[in-house]
Amino acid sequence: MIIKLLLLTLLLNLNFIEEKSIKEKPNILFFLVDDLGWYDVGFQGSKFYETPFIDSLANRGMKFENAYSAHPRCVPSRYGIMTGKYPARTKSPGPGSQLLKSEYTIAEALRDNGYSTLISGKWHLSRNDRGSSPEEQGFQKNFGGGDSGVPKSYFYPYNIQKRGKGNENAPDITKLPEVEEGYHLTDQLTDLTLNWLEENYTNKVNKKPFFIYLSHYEVHTPFEGKLDLEEKYKNKAEKIYQNTDLKNPFLFETTTGETKLRQDNHIYAAMIENLDNNFGRVINFLKENNLYKNTVIVFTSDHGGLSNRGNGRPLATSNLPLRAGKGHNYEGGIKVPLFVVWENKIKKGWTNTVVTGTDHYPTLLELIGENIMEEKHLDGLSFKNSLMGKNQDNSKRPIYWHSPRPRPQSTGDLANTTVRLGDFKLLDFYKEGRVELYNIKKDQGETINLVDKMPKKKNELLNLINKWRVSVEAIE
Repeated sequence: MIIKLLLLTLLLNLNFIEEKSIKEKPNILFFLVDDLGWYDVGFQGSKFYETPFIDSLANRGMKFENAYSAHPRCVPSRYGIMTGKYPARTKSPGPGSQLLKSEYTIAEALRDNGYSTLISGKWHLSRNDRGSSPEEQGFQKNFGGGDSGVPKSYFYPYNIQKRGKGNENAPDITKLPEVEEGYHLTDQLTDLTLNWLEENYTNKVNKKPFFIYLSHYEVHTPFEGKLDLEEKYKNKAEKIYQNTDLKNPFLFETTTGETKLRQDNHIYAAMIENLDNNFGRVINFLKENNLYKNTVIVFTSDHGGLSNRGNGRPLATSNLPLRAGKGHNYEGGIKVPLFVVWENKIKKGWTNTVVTGTDHYPTLLELIGENIMEEKHLDGLSFKNSLMGKNQDNSKRPIYWHSPRPRPQSTGDLANTTVRLGDFKLLDFYKEGRVELYNIKKDQGETINLVDKMPKKKNELLNLINKWRVSVEAIE
C-alpha cells in the first residue's frame, strides 16, 4: 500500500511538473506582412504612412536596424523562415521552390514541444500538387493558407477581380467561410484568428501555449484599399506634394529599372493603415484576455517593398534611402522592419545586430527554453542574446542571398549572388562577369562601388561566395 501511494504521488508530481512547464512556456504570435518595405512603417521613419498600433508596440520591444529577409521574393523568403535554411539549398527560386515534407519546420518543432499551432493567411509554399500543405508541416489549424500567393480581390468574393491586378484563382482563400459581399480579407483573417483564440484560450479550454503564424496577404498587389482610407491619403498626398519640384516621382537606372522616389500611393497607404488597424485588434484582444504578457510577438515582412519595375506595372512605395526594392539584393529588396516584444522579458530599444530570415527558427526555440536544432535549421543563428540586451557580435558571420531567376521585365533585377560580412556587402552578377562592393555602414544607399579601391576585400568576399555556392549546390 505504501509503495502504491508513493508511486501515485510520484505520477501526480510528474504530471504537475509537465503541466507547469507547459503553462510557463510563452505563447508566440508571428505577424508576417507581405511586401511591406523597410521604410513603410512609422517607427522606421515614414511620414506618409500611418501605423500607430505597430509603432506603439515596437516601442515596447527590441527593434532591429539590420534585419534582412532570406530572399527578396515571397516563396524563398518564407522557405527561409519556416526551415531556418537558405532557399538556395532547395534550388529556390527555381524548380525546387516548394516545401518538401522532409523538411522539419518551426511549426513542427513547436507542435512537438507542446504548442497548439495555427496559420492564418498566406502559405505559398506548395504549388500545383507540388510541395506540402501547412497541415503536413506542423500546423494543426489553417485559415486560408495554401498554393495562393495573392487574391484576385481583397473584397469578398475574393476570386473575382474588381480593381488592380490579382493574377491568382486563390482556391485556398475561397475556402474561407462565406461573408457579406465587400468584406475585407484582412478583416476576415483577423476575425478567424481571434475567434480561434476565444474558443480555445479565453476560458482556458486549451492549456497548451499557442503559436500563431498570422501571415496576411496584404499589402501585396492587387492595390485595393477601403474607400474612406483611400480618400484620406489622396488628400494627404496632394497637400504634401502640391508644391514639390519632383514632378516625375520616378528615376530610371539601367541596373535597377524604374525606381519610385517618394511615398505617395494613396491606395497602398490605405492598405497599410487597414493592416495596422487589424494588428491593433489582435494586440488589444491579447491584452483584454490576459494573454499579452506571456506572448512573444514578432513583427516583420517577407522582403522589401515593391518600388522598382522593368515595365509599366504600378509601384507601391519608395524604399529610399535604400536602393531598389522587391526582387533585388540591394538593401531595398532585402532589408525589412523587425521588432520583437515579450513584456518584461525582452529589452526595449534598438540593436544593430545583423539578422536574417533563417534566424527566427533557433531564436524562438531558445526563447521558449528548448535546445536549438542545428541539423534542422542549418543556416539559422539565434539572436536571443540581442533580445535580452546582451552584446552579440556576429560581424564575422557571412550572410548570403542567391537570385538565379531574375525578373528584368517585371522588377528590373538581374541574376546575382550576394554576401554581407561585417560592414561590407558584395554583389556578384555572375552572368555579366561584374561585381559591386559597398560599405553598408557608411553607404546604406549603395552609391559608391568600392571594387577598384578595395581589391583585397573584393577577392575575400568573392571567394566566400564561390565556396558557398558550391557548398549549397546553388543553381545558376
